[in-house]
Amino acid sequence: MQCTCVRQTDLPNSSKLFTDLVYHFDRVQDLYPWQPNNLQALAAAARFNFPDDRRAQVVQALAPLNPNSPSLEKLAERGTVAIVTGQQVGLFSGPAYTVYKALTAIRIASELSELGIPAVPMFWLATEDHDFAEVDHTDVFGADHRPVRLRTSAPAANGPRPVGTIPIGEAPLSELKKALEGLPFAQEAAALVERAYRPGQTMGSAFAALIRELFEPFGLLLIDPMSTELRRIAAPLMKEVVERMPELADGVIERSKELVERGYHAQVLVDGKTSLAFLLENGHRIALRRSPEGFAADRRKWSVSQLAELAAELSPNALLRPVMQDYLFPTAAYVGGPAELAYLAQSQVLYEKLLGRQPVAFPRAGFTLIDERSARRMAKYCLTPADLLVREQVFNQRLAGRLVPVQLKAGLEQTKKAVSAALDSFSDDLSHFDASLVSALATSRRKIEYQVAKITRKTAAQILAKDEQARRDAASLNGLVYPGGHLQERIYSIIPFIAQFGPGLIGEIYDQVRVECPDHQFAVV
Repeated sequence: MQCTCVRQTDLPNSSKLFTDLVYHFDRVQDLYPWQPNNLQALAAAARFNFPDDRRAQVVQALAPLNPNSPSLEKLAERGTVAIVTGQQVGLFSGPAYTVYKALTAIRIASELSELGIPAVPMFWLATEDHDFAEVDHTDVFGADHRPVRLRTSAPAANGPRPVGTIPIGEAPLSELKKALEGLPFAQEAAALVERAYRPGQTMGSAFAALIRELFEPFGLLLIDPMSTELRRIAAPLMKEVVERMPELADGVIERSKELVERGYHAQVLVDGKTSLAFLLENGHRIALRRSPEGFAADRRKWSVSQLAELAAELSPNALLRPVMQDYLFPTAAYVGGPAELAYLAQSQVLYEKLLGRQPVAFPRAGFTLIDERSARRMAKYCLTPADLLVREQVFNQRLAGRLVPVQLKAGLEQTKKAVSAALDSFSDDLSHFDASLVSALATSRRKIEYQVAKITRKTAAQILAKDEQARRDAASLNGLVYPGGHLQERIYSIIPFIAQFGPGLIGEIYDQVRVECPDHQFAVV
């Protein structure tokens, strides 16, 4: 695998908060306690005391989901820290960056262990989330590298039910096999999915089965927050949250205002009625709002003491979730994407008030994977990774521009220069005759130059329209690298990449994960 680094600042839609975190830490060091991508900082963050009794309790709670795991035995030992990541339980593994998160956590745990600090990688299955529309689909591709959306359905009247508990009516396995046709390892990839998404599975259990098989050689521990035992262990924290809710919520509101004033963004909107918790009741996740009496949902109300008694039935919101996670586990680092690490700038106030410590916010590795044939196409048209990270229409214009014959391109450029020179000369003459006419000429000049540029674009587009091979190449490259105007890792499941490159792909990607480097990697496999 040959990799080229692309800075996060060169990727579309990178947030200022995230890029400052990874490239200008001095600007945000009051928002994050530890520098990312720094093993020495991580080693320092790993030195904290974690209660022995809580460690024993969580190890026991994790045993059913991680039977006979050497990593679980390691976690039971005093001094072992956790490197945690996680993701919603999306269809067929969800987006490919799910895999990159896990591989980053695994790599960090390995390198930290080599420094003499025992560490295990852990994966938080976000089974509590209740937005089924976010996880009921995935995108794959076939030999033409064009996206194909696959979707499953939820039972009627699902309501705000945690997605991890939803039975899979009928997984789109036949649609998957059809979509992967033409890729060399399509059968192996489809079989991998089929083993996990068996009849009777839920979104959570099928996702867990697939992740378990993908990472079986790496000792990745799985966490299901819907576990009754884990919620019982977290109950003291949730009780404290209920009792201190006004103080905690007001602290987050102030932090959110501060972020906006500093030119950043508040990832989660919080107002005076926002509660940091949901109530799990009768298989549903009920949103709670603060009220003068305490808390409310629909027409029901709870006093602070009444809700505190239900602490074991409470589910954290996005800002509180990492705090609950790090209350449960001896977390030294949390691996997340740009949005998740932005959460932590708001969550910091909760960490300070509730835990008194916060792990390292560690950016996950990011990859854009292409095959050798696509790499040859890039070379053919003299395209760089940056040339590909644009929407299809813009990309087609760029590629079309490379197809214009040298002589014709020179003629168009010569015409452009000649027109510009003539207008410059005329503007000088006009300024001596009547200066008031110069502004009118400037307006006309913009129109003339626009028309010249338009002719250039139309010439390129016409050449592309006549070149069927170039059109196919453009569609394939854009569909593979930047489908629908998004990075491939955010759209495609890892499954089509396994279908294209083989079951050994996970290990190949792992070999390219660089703990010390936050850049995105453009990789030829």
